Amino acid sequence: MSIRQTENKQRRIEITAADLPLHCPTPSMMLWNAHPRVFLPIEKTGEALCPYCGTKYVLKGGRVGSGH
Repeated sequence: MSIRQTENKQRRIEITAADLPLHCPTPSMMLWNAHPRVFLPIEKTGEALCPYCGTKYVLKGGRVGSGH
């Protein structure tokens, strides 16, 4: 399966638990115009904001439980 790369223009992206751990830019973003990879803590709140590009990530289904 090939991942279709997109320009880094979208400012709100929904992700699923399968996309964790979350980092920006994501694998589907073109890297030629991207910033350094930064891992974003989204598990506790269900949302994360990239400090470099301002993209807001929202976890479908909300926050992830700790399993304890």
